Amino acid sequence: MPSRGRHQSTSKECRQMIKKIEALDGVIGVIIGHSYGGKSLGKQSRTGSVKVQRIEQAGIKAATQSAKGLQELFIRTKAGHENTVAEKITALS
Repeated sequence: MPSRGRHQSTSKECRQMIKKIEALDGVIGVIIGHSYGGKSLGKQSRTGSVKVQRIEQAGIKAATQSAKGLQELFIRTKAGHENTVAEKITALS
């Protein structure tokens, strides 16, 4: 499923991570959100790293480290799969 959202461009490493997330069982799709240039997930993060911010009823709110800064992601999941998908995303990073 192609990524949707207002901001569809991202770095190569982030695209690879998004494809891995979309391949997880229970994931319906990944929506790319706003980009924040110059911001970082922290010293230990590298381009393509994903951090789960919170679990919501319809999916997971996350952020990824792109080449130019932070980029918001919303990961749409099947009902009841939010916690397991969040654990798998954390293990991928």
